[in-house]
Amino acid sequence: MKTIVICSGGLDSVTLAHRVAAQHDLVGLLSFDYGQRHKKELDSAAFCAVQLGVPHQIIDIQNVGKSLSGSALTDDVDVPDGHYEEETMRVTVVPNRNAIMLAIAFGIATANGADAVAAAVHGGDHFIYPDCRPDFIDAFQNMQDRALDGYASIQLLTPYVLGSKADIVTDGAKFNVPFAQTWSCYKGGTNHCGRCGTCVERREAFHLAGVADPTVYVDPDFWHLKVRETKS
Repeated sequence: MKTIVICSGGLDSVTLAHRVAAQHDLVGLLSFDYGQRHKKELDSAAFCAVQLGVPHQIIDIQNVGKSLSGSALTDDVDVPDGHYEEETMRVTVVPNRNAIMLAIAFGIATANGADAVAAAVHGGDHFIYPDCRPDFIDAFQNMQDRALDGYASIQLLTPYVLGSKADIVTDGAKFNVPFAQTWSCYKGGTNHCGRCGTCVERREAFHLAGVADPTVYVDPDFWHLKVRETKS
């Protein structure tokens, strides 16, 4: 299938891009500038596109992002430290972000004769991100089937939607993903902070997968404490 991958430049979406390149016909990477706190992920997405030899398009929806206020990813709101399964992480929700991005991606896929759009949502996102859950994915596919009825048939590929971040790391190792060239940290410093939810989840995922983590963290041991607290 001719497939467009929504690629933020994070570990999940870059791994997905490598998987799609190996299993399907990867025709391009699609990234979104929605006014996020930093652009380091977009640089990682660009690197991924060059490595895989496919076009990379960045869609500017900053004006839309400005209207989706209140998130630590777009506003002047402190990014919380801790595990993804803590209530404090809800401040990182950008309302309807995936629905907006997917709708645009489906339009682009249709205009370019693609067969599928792939997104790297996974089970670890379900707790706080409603637009990463299986019922949302099913509902979005049903909506698009009707929106494009008689015009195009685009499939939404979400191979990790029932899996964990550790499963993604395992997959990434299988497909020789350059993990060090992916960016996850919400804070956007020189190195990964090691304390925000996505850093803690990333560090834990490598540990659970039994794969060496090449990421440089400012606080490489913080994840131990937060995982113990969350699981206790």
